[in-house]
Amino acid sequence: MTFLTHFDLRKNNIEGGIPRSIGKLCNLMLFHMSSNNLTGTLPELLEVTENCVSRRPLPSLQYLDLSDNHLVGKLPEWLGPLESLVHLHLSNNSLYGPIPDSLGLLQNLVDLWLRRNELNETLPESLGQLPELDTFDVSSNHLTDIDLSSNLFEGPIPPPIFTSELLDLSNNRFSGPMPSNFDGSFSFLSISNNQINGKIPASICKRFAQVIDLSNNSLTGSIPSCTGESSMLQVLDLSKNNLSRNIPGSLGQLSMLQTLHPDDNKFSGELPSSFQNLSSLETLDLGNNRLMGRIPPWIGAGFQSLRVLILRSNAFFGELPSALSNLSSLQVLDLAENQLNGSIPACFGDFKAMSEVQTNNIYLFYGALNLQSVSMIISRYYEENVVLTMKGQSRIFNKILNLVVCLDLSGNNLTGDLPGEITKLLGLVFLNLSRNHISGHIPKRISELKQLSSLDLSSNKFTGAIPQSMASLSSLGYMNLSNKNFSGRIPYKDHLTTFEASSFAGNPGLCGDPLTLKCPGDDPDKYTTSGESGDSFVDKWFYFEYWIGICSWNSDNGNEKILECFLL
Repeated sequence: MTFLTHFDLRKNNIEGGIPRSIGKLCNLMLFHMSSNNLTGTLPELLEVTENCVSRRPLPSLQYLDLSDNHLVGKLPEWLGPLESLVHLHLSNNSLYGPIPDSLGLLQNLVDLWLRRNELNETLPESLGQLPELDTFDVSSNHLTDIDLSSNLFEGPIPPPIFTSELLDLSNNRFSGPMPSNFDGSFSFLSISNNQINGKIPASICKRFAQVIDLSNNSLTGSIPSCTGESSMLQVLDLSKNNLSRNIPGSLGQLSMLQTLHPDDNKFSGELPSSFQNLSSLETLDLGNNRLMGRIPPWIGAGFQSLRVLILRSNAFFGELPSALSNLSSLQVLDLAENQLNGSIPACFGDFKAMSEVQTNNIYLFYGALNLQSVSMIISRYYEENVVLTMKGQSRIFNKILNLVVCLDLSGNNLTGDLPGEITKLLGLVFLNLSRNHISGHIPKRISELKQLSSLDLSSNKFTGAIPQSMASLSSLGYMNLSNKNFSGRIPYKDHLTTFEASSFAGNPGLCGDPLTLKCPGDDPDKYTTSGESGDSFVDKWFYFEYWIGICSWNSDNGNEKILECFLL
């Protein structure tokens, strides 16, 4: 019998158990006994014979099918070392316990069928490392944690898979509509970064759901109004889809909501007034939609925990509400690309979280929410992603959110002077006021913004001289003062020598290095040409280590220095 290669007795009435002696069949390639009346447990250990060269049980086995029987007990560890195994079918039995981590050793496995058993606990991460796995079905079990993220799974999402409490299918190639019926009561659901289309089914509304992340798909239609019934919801991320219509006011019932991301969709209408009840909110990103109306003052009254407020690229109009300055925890305020008018309120210098330098700032958001499950003790981290525009390019910030303190009011119709109180925001890293109608002088105390790495004041109506003190802004990696009415000599010294003429272009009244226009009384022999001193910065890298990685200043041309972060 040691030379037996195929053993196929499927669809008979065979009873009894699986003997340990099958391990001696060192040439067996196929063992098929599905649809019988097998009972008992799978052997904990298999016998081996010295006649097998490998001295291991079943070294040649490629196909093992014991499905549709009455087997009980746990999955044995000897399944893992079956290195030749290609197909493993154990569905429709009564197997229980955890799926052994050793199954991750099956590097040739193509099909894994474990559906309709009593398997429980979590899905081992090692299964995500199987390079040849094509078909995988663990539906209709009692698994509480299924993480299949960052693989190459494709096709529709099977409805029975939603029986788990925690399900992560993100970063795959799943396609088609979402299943119309969701079984069970999940706490964590992520199908982000797939190719899912169609509408969001109402069955997604679960009382105990804490995280729902459907971002970066092709979903259409509206947000189900019943979402407001998910009273435990802490994160709702619907960004980067094709959702439309009004945002339902029922979301205002989510009193535990910390993160709301409907950005990059086609939502229209005004902000629901019920949102003022979201007292736990830390991130509100409504950017890149079709929302309109005035920015309601109640945002500044009820959101004391709000750290990120993004309303960019909508159709908001009217003046900037002074009440926004009451947001003591706010570190990112992005209202760019709207139709806002009036002047910048002086009280915008009162943002408490923006007024602290990073080393002492207790307000900064580190981009992770610790979520405690209701039915079992688990910790799951949702990584916050915020898209900000720097030098005309969208950049994603996640693990380095603690480094980001940003005020972006660009692309509006703001007028009046730039209030000197803005210089009280000592923690500012990015300041963008470009493409407005702001006039007057740049406050001399702008040099106090020592953390500033990106400054864009271009395309406004500023007048007067560029303050000499700006040369001391040593952290500045990008600066744009072009297309205004500045006059006088450029304070081209210290750190400002790292910028080329394009940073100052479009100011007819400016003269001196790095422009070609000489100032009255300049010595032509001592005059440097444009860009000569800017090149030295290209070869300099300023590194700093943080617990999340290494960041550096780099330059791709003379006037645009880029903050690049490499995560560890």
